[in-house]
Amino acid sequence: MRIVILGATGNVGSSTAQALAADPAVTSLMCLARRTPDLELPKAEWASADVTTTDLVPLFRGADAVIHLAWAFQPTHDPAATWRVNVLGSRRVFDAVAAAGVPSLVYASSVGAYSPGPKDRAVDESWATDGWPGASYTREKAYVERVLDAFETEHPNVRVVRLRPGFIFKRESAQEQRRIFAGPLLPNVDARALPIVPDVPGLRFQVVTTPDVAEAYRLAALGDARGAFNVAADPVIGTPELAELLDARPVRVPARLVRAAVAAGWWLNLVPASPGLFDALLRLPIMDCSRAREELGWTPRDSALDALEEFVTGLREGAGTPTPPLAARTGSRVRELLTSRRQLP
Repeated sequence: MRIVILGATGNVGSSTAQALAADPAVTSLMCLARRTPDLELPKAEWASADVTTTDLVPLFRGADAVIHLAWAFQPTHDPAATWRVNVLGSRRVFDAVAAAGVPSLVYASSVGAYSPGPKDRAVDESWATDGWPGASYTREKAYVERVLDAFETEHPNVRVVRLRPGFIFKRESAQEQRRIFAGPLLPNVDARALPIVPDVPGLRFQVVTTPDVAEAYRLAALGDARGAFNVAADPVIGTPELAELLDARPVRVPARLVRAAVAAGWWLNLVPASPGLFDALLRLPIMDCSRAREELGWTPRDSALDALEEFVTGLREGAGTPTPPLAARTGSRVRELLTSRRQLP
C-alpha cells in the first residue's frame, strides 16, 4: 500500500508516519508538509506542499489512502488566514483525492467539531457537529464536517473516515503546544512546583497520547472502516485529576475571571489562545469512544494521565524533535511575541 500524509511533520503527523512506516503492509509513504524536515524515515519520501496553492493531484496519484492532518491553529487574530488554510485548503485536498482516484480518505476532525454537550455523560458520534461559534478553530472544524458530508454524497466510491480525538500530547510536542496556546511568557518549568491548580467550573476534558492517536490513523488508513470515530483515553480529566497529577491544592476560580485574564492576554498579544477557545473548552462534550474500540479495533495503550505526564515532562525538559513545527526552539521568545499575530506556525 502507498499512503500519503498531509501535515506529516506535526505532533500527530510525525507519529502517524512512524506508525505506518513500521507496518509491513505499507510499501511507501509520501510525507507532505509546508516545510520539509532533515529527517529520514523508512519507506518515506518527503515533499513540500501547501494545501492552499500546491497542485496536489500529481502527489496523490497511485495512493491507496490520503491522511489529511494539516491544520493551522494560528494566528487567531487573523481568522481569514486560518480559514484559507483549514477550510479552503481542506476543500482542495478533498477535490484532489477525487481527481486522483484515491479510494480512501482519512480526515483529522476533532472533539472541537461537536456542539456544546454534557459533562456528566458521554455522547457518541451522532452528537451534532456544529462547533462553538465563538472560536475560529471550532467553527472551522464544524464547517469542514459539512464539506465532508457533501463530498461523501458526491463521491460514494471513496471510503471516508473522520477521527475526532480529544487533546493530543506527547513529550516532543510540548514546546509546539506551548507556542500555539500559551505563548512566550510560559517558562519551561516543572508544573509540579505549582502549589495550586485552578478549579474552574465546567473544566472537564479528554486527552490521549499521540502514539495512540497515530495507531488509530494507521487502523483507519489500512482497514475498511467508514464514518466518524471518537478517540480519547480514560479517565476524563477534571480538577481532581489535575490536582493529583501535579500534587497541588485545588482553588476555586470563577470561569469569568479566567476568561477575562485570557482575553486581556490575547488582546495584548501575550497569549495566542483566544478567549473564544476558552469558552469552547468549557462546552466540549464528553465523548463515548466505544465505536472506535468495536469497529476500528482501537484501544489506547496509555491513560489520559500518561498523556498529561508526557506534556508536563516535555515542557519541563524543553523537549522537541527535528521537524519544523516540533523544534525545541524556533528563535527567541521575543521573536515569538513579535510575530505571533501574523505568522502561521
